[in-house]
Amino acid sequence: MTEQREVLAEFGSAGVLDGLRWAYQSAITRALEDFSEADGHDAAWLGNTRFTLFRNRLDRVFHCERYAAPDADSGLDELYARLSGKDIDSMPRVAPGVVQRSNLNNSPGWAVGHRRFLLAAGEYGKLGALAWARRSSTKQRVALQREAHPAQASLFEHSAEEGVGGLFALTSQVLDLDTYVVAHSLDPVSRRAELILGRARLNAGGGPAWAWRVDVLGAPAADRRAAATPPPTAADPAADPAPDAPVRLRGRGGLAAGER
Repeated sequence: MTEQREVLAEFGSAGVLDGLRWAYQSAITRALEDFSEADGHDAAWLGNTRFTLFRNRLDRVFHCERYAAPDADSGLDELYARLSGKDIDSMPRVAPGVVQRSNLNNSPGWAVGHRRFLLAAGEYGKLGALAWARRSSTKQRVALQREAHPAQASLFEHSAEEGVGGLFALTSQVLDLDTYVVAHSLDPVSRRAELILGRARLNAGGGPAWAWRVDVLGAPAADRRAAATPPPTAADPAADPAPDAPVRLRGRGGLAAGER
C-alpha cells in the first residue's frame, strides 16, 4: 500500500478529512460574511481572519486546546459559541483524544498517532506549485522529509537537495512525527476555495511541489459509525440560528503572506 493510501485510510477513519472539510468551509463562510471594505478590510485582513478561524474550527471539531472537554455543559457552550446553526448541525462527531494538538515550532499542527499535519496558505489555483524554499524554515524542513513508500524515484530529488545548500543538513534531524501539509486558498470574488492534503516536496531545484496530494473538498465523506460528541438537544443560545447571509465584494482580494 502506498503512503498516500495509508494516510487517507488512517485520516479518514479518524475523522480528520471530514473535520478538515467542515472547519475550512465554516471558516471561509464566516470570514466572507464579516469582510467589509467599508470597515477598511483588505486582502491581508481576509487572509489572517480565514487562517485564525480555520485554526479555531479545527480545535473545536478535534476537541483540542480550550475545547478539550465537550461532554460538560459548559464545554458544549464554549464548543458551539459563535457557530451558526448550520455549523453545529454539520459538525462531524470526532472522539476526544483521537486527534491531538502537535505544533511544530511556531506552526500549529494536529496529529493522529504518528502522523501530523500543518497548515499552509497559498494563492487560489496555484497550490500545486508552492515554492517551499521561500517558506519558513519549518515548512522547508517538512518538505525535506523522504516519502515512506515512494511509487517511483523522483527525477528531481537530487537537484532539489543540492538547491537548498546548508539546509539539507536538517534532514539529519529527523522529525518526531511524519508531517504532512494541508494547503488552503480562497478567491474572495468567485468564493471558490481549495483545500488539499499531501506530502510537501522541496522543489528548489525544480519539479513538483508535492510527492502526492489529494483534494480534500472533493473527497467523499467517510462512513464512520463512531461518535463521541452528542448532538445538541437544543440550539445553543450563543449560536447564530440565521441562515448564511449573501455577501457582495466590490474588489478582488488576495491572501496574506506568512506562516499560514
